[in-house]
Amino acid sequence: SLIKPGSKPPTTPVKLKKVSTFQEFESNTSDAWDLGDDDDELLAIAAENLNTEVVMETAHKVIQNHSKLQEQHKFQEEHLQEEKQVESAELTSIACGDNRLVKSVSEGHTSSSSDNASENSSMPRSQSLPQTSTPPLVSGMADYNTSVTPALTEREASRLDKFKQLLAGPNTDLEELRKLSWSGIPKQVRPIAWKLLSGYLPANVDRRESTLKRKRKEYFAFVEQYYDSRNDENHQDTYRQIHIDIPRMSPEVLRLQPKVTEIFERILFIWAIRHPASGYVQGINDLVTPFFVVFVCEYIEEEVENFDVSSLPEEVLQNIEADSYWCMSKLLDGIQDNYTFAQPGIQKKVKMLEELVSRIDEQVHRHLDQHEVKYLQFAFRWMNNLLMREVPLHCTIRLWDTYQSEPEGFSHFHLYVCAAFLVRWRKEILEEKDFQELLIFLQNLPTVHWGNEEISVLLAEAYRLKFAFADAPNHYKK
Repeated sequence: SLIKPGSKPPTTPVKLKKVSTFQEFESNTSDAWDLGDDDDELLAIAAENLNTEVVMETAHKVIQNHSKLQEQHKFQEEHLQEEKQVESAELTSIACGDNRLVKSVSEGHTSSSSDNASENSSMPRSQSLPQTSTPPLVSGMADYNTSVTPALTEREASRLDKFKQLLAGPNTDLEELRKLSWSGIPKQVRPIAWKLLSGYLPANVDRRESTLKRKRKEYFAFVEQYYDSRNDENHQDTYRQIHIDIPRMSPEVLRLQPKVTEIFERILFIWAIRHPASGYVQGINDLVTPFFVVFVCEYIEEEVENFDVSSLPEEVLQNIEADSYWCMSKLLDGIQDNYTFAQPGIQKKVKMLEELVSRIDEQVHRHLDQHEVKYLQFAFRWMNNLLMREVPLHCTIRLWDTYQSEPEGFSHFHLYVCAAFLVRWRKEILEEKDFQELLIFLQNLPTVHWGNEEISVLLAEAYRLKFAFADAPNHYKK
């Protein structure tokens, strides 16, 4: 049976009586912006030295505006549903000429709703949480702004035009590109924007083609030099672990394609051999996926979920593979202490998260402490996998637009995103009065239907927290 990626089945967690080492603990635990006008206002603030009150007030306004928008959407949907029900009843009455039939339809609907409600309420809490092993890219691709090509709104077209103008010059202004990308990057220009923001491509247009040729050639020289050694005795454990982890990645549609598996195995093995200080660690396999999906979308019009990657020309597949390797390497350069022995970077970030949450929402922090829920038990994965196992893949890709636009986005800004993410569930957390249910909830957060609006609010709140605390680290220390 399939489970949600990165989640263990909701078996009863066991309280850890005592953990003497981080390795022992690890072995016992489980493996934004919306397209509105508010983002430009907040982005402008990022470039200025304003006082904390002004920024926090502005970010708060962004969050309020998004909340109002969501309420409006909900009201419109409910109103539309009521109209459909009325129309359906009227049509039934006209077709049958019998008012009693209308009543029976209504009763049937009520009865059905009642049955469903009682069926849902009888389900255990853990079963009502998303358990599917394929959230995200597959279930959410239809509304994923990087894969479908619906008609652009006037504002989306305007933003795309801004990107194209910025990228058209002989030397791309990377600072301007970061400011523009913070609010999300249109699908059409995301591949080139990510390559520039990651530092893989130079700002000078004339140098890009030669850089791509050189780096792609260099990668496949590594493959030729090292890949045959994957079955050597000293590399067998690394290759075996990679081989085990790839089938766990999401989306399922990709992991079931042999060509994709082959590409991922090469990328991860070459990276591990080239970085002996850390080698391969579980979690790194997830970090290839967003780059791979974005770079595949550079060559196809349809959704990735409906596409056979092996049908692409071999040269194109090689380009995607090499580009994914180098961009993933650039990302990992900034967070490599997350993956060295005993993963000290993650331990430090989880501790900082705990301290930060204790300052921004003491009630949530105290509630977790009272029920003996340790931050490492749920936030280790948030840091190790950069929230990739907690939100749909299209949300991860949107998050990474911002992470690559932020200084130290994948390390420093990610901390504030995690804090905002935890506090986002404060109501549900405070309602839980049991260790087991709390841990099950925190390890299976109901984000399967999340989209850009939820990510927008999350990023706005993270930005507010960063501005308030980043330059005053003592503020989140007791």
